[in-house]
Amino acid sequence: MKTRCRWNPSAGLGLLLLAVPAVGLGEERSSRVWAAQFYSHFETIPNLTYKVVGRDELKLDLYRRSDVTKPVPTLLFIHGGGWERQSKSDVLGNILPWLEMGWTVVNVDYRLAGTAPAPAAVEDCLSALRWVGQHAKQYGFDLDRLVISGASAGGELALMIGMAPASAGLDPDASTPPLPQAAAIVNVSGITDIVDLIQRGRAVGWIPRGPNREELARRLSPLTYVRPGLPPILTIHGDADPSVPYEQAVRFHAALTKAGVANQLFTIPGGKHGGHPPQMTLRMYETLRAFLAEHHLTVTE
Repeated sequence: MKTRCRWNPSAGLGLLLLAVPAVGLGEERSSRVWAAQFYSHFETIPNLTYKVVGRDELKLDLYRRSDVTKPVPTLLFIHGGGWERQSKSDVLGNILPWLEMGWTVVNVDYRLAGTAPAPAAVEDCLSALRWVGQHAKQYGFDLDRLVISGASAGGELALMIGMAPASAGLDPDASTPPLPQAAAIVNVSGITDIVDLIQRGRAVGWIPRGPNREELARRLSPLTYVRPGLPPILTIHGDADPSVPYEQAVRFHAALTKAGVANQLFTIPGGKHGGHPPQMTLRMYETLRAFLAEHHLTVTE
């Protein structure tokens, strides 16, 4: 079912400000005007089923301009939550800036650790990526300008489905039409070395203790798949992140650079695991826009 996006302009003021760099902080009237324009120009198609696993129907939401007449750049976004919590409804603040830039956004849910442990979430996100490829013509996805992004655990999942080769054996539907290739990946505070994380006593719910735990963790770590020929990667990470060590982002950046992969590390000074001050958040999105422009991934009228 297709519906108009229904944002509450006053309740969502903070999110709207992040999406509109031209609006000064505290200018509620300008944000309300932008919200009204947003409401009139965008629509959402919620809860499209992209995969059925047993009794579970896995869903995604589609957000796009209501006047789309040709393929436009498309973002596949994956929520975080340590693979154990949250859902696609928790990340609207992350996707608003992309919608403001005119992108189509595919916002994905996947099986959490309580339902299915690793590598189920990676398998699901690969299926969502394949769904995007299969429905590109129907919904106007521009597969030449397809970006994958996620935050925290979603950053790990975004990197995995954009980086892992077929030989990793993680694609449950490898015999069906090939996966579309990402034109770029945007990793926000994502985990790149799960071996390091479990050695710190984390990710226990997603990768339960067992004899092959470290082997599985290595297989699901984006750092394992760094090699020449990957799409451009932007990593955004706070250097005081208490949940995902900033040092992971530094090592990942260094490995990509050594492999000759176009990449950028944007460090948020004093940044925690999200919840950054408004001015720093605006700088983050300015960096994102510059990164997309550098790699010719912008909306052209």
